[in-house]
Amino acid sequence: MTAKISYSDVEVGTELPAQTFPVTRDTLVRYAGASGDFNPIHWNEKFAKEVGLPDVIAHGMFTMAEAIRVVTDWTGDPGAVVEYGVRFTKPVVVPNDGQGAVIEVAGKVAALLDDNTVRVDLTATCAGQKVLGMSRAVVRLA
Repeated sequence: MTAKISYSDVEVGTELPAQTFPVTRDTLVRYAGASGDFNPIHWNEKFAKEVGLPDVIAHGMFTMAEAIRVVTDWTGDPGAVVEYGVRFTKPVVVPNDGQGAVIEVAGKVAALLDDNTVRVDLTATCAGQKVLGMSRAVVRLA
């Protein structure tokens, strides 16, 4: 695959389409099975509270994966991502209320780099709090 976005069509400040990602307890159990991460803080409310968390929290890698979807959907090619990194700033708390939580992600081209690459800065929030910091991806465009 090749990115559908052309390097010549973007500039610093180009905004990527924002997306929201719902997260329920069911989502966490499915992710635990797929990833092999069965840490009880991600599915056992009693345990999560015993270790000082407000409730069950989403896996950090799950949160990170949802955020990069904004970039891969924009480019049309997951292989266009050359680098990706984040800092985990706040957990995504997932209550057992039938609604769960919502991760909101926005992205913006922050720098034009060499070799048809750009740096995209992402902002990921949940319940009005930033859950990822320094969330950046380097992406090779067409």
